[in-house]
Amino acid sequence: MPDSLKPDPFKADPLKVDPLKVDPLKVDPLKADPLKADCESCFGLCCVALPFSASADFAIDKDAGQPCPNLEQDFRCGIHRDLRERGFPGCTVYDCFGAGQKVSQVTFGGRDWRRAPETATQMFAVFPVVRQLHELLWYLTEALTLDPARELHDELRAALDETGRLSRGDADTLLVVDVPAHRQAVNTLLLRTSELVRAGTPRRKNRRGADLIGAKLKGADLRAADLRGAYLIGADLRGADLRLADLIGADLRGTELGGADLTGSIFLTQPQLNAAKGDGATKLSPALTRPAHWSAPARPRRAKR
Repeated sequence: MPDSLKPDPFKADPLKVDPLKVDPLKVDPLKADPLKADCESCFGLCCVALPFSASADFAIDKDAGQPCPNLEQDFRCGIHRDLRERGFPGCTVYDCFGAGQKVSQVTFGGRDWRRAPETATQMFAVFPVVRQLHELLWYLTEALTLDPARELHDELRAALDETGRLSRGDADTLLVVDVPAHRQAVNTLLLRTSELVRAGTPRRKNRRGADLIGAKLKGADLRAADLRGAYLIGADLRGADLRLADLIGADLRGTELGGADLTGSIFLTQPQLNAAKGDGATKLSPALTRPAHWSAPARPRRAKR
């Protein structure tokens, strides 16, 4: 085929199918988007089950299983609108991928840990297990929307079904799931998917697991780059071209993404975006939401008359 007739992978959006609207579970009675957090249907599990330490992300120390002092009796956050100003930006970054409502309403059948305290210990232990499984469901669902990886779709569907089956187990079954082993098996499949999706791009950069903390990468051409697990904390990626880049597991805390092009980047999650700094000029795939704390693009100065 002449080069002039070959499709340009950067002019098409490989994520034009929203993975949240593809229902891989077919069993979640709660809502149409089973991989999107529904805090109204959760018993505040992320505010209780998980520990955090006083840091730039959290104003206080809290042990696992201890309710956050900001958690109200109706499981709402008392400072939700002011989390960043009150020293809890880590809460605005976190996303459970729908695990909270799954554990609350499905695994434990709507029994909350306050009215049924005998469920508390097991519920808090189950939540991080389901959260990890739901994160894998997100990746697998996205992989099934990627046409270049069509030859792997049968294997991806099988992995999706098995992960969904594991996530639907009862509490006792969930607590004995070998999550690291299952994650490794899924990751191998996702890596093969990534290679197929990025194969058509010449001179792809391989920065997998690289230490790029504070790196000056403004305007960099990182199309189809392998940035899996890269440390990009505080890096300057303003105006960078990240189309088709594999960003699974990349640490984007404080990463400057103003004006960057992330359309079609693969395995980028909402929590990663929430941890980064972008603006109204940052381009995203439709499956992702622009974080509310991102700034608006700078307005051009008017010429003096």
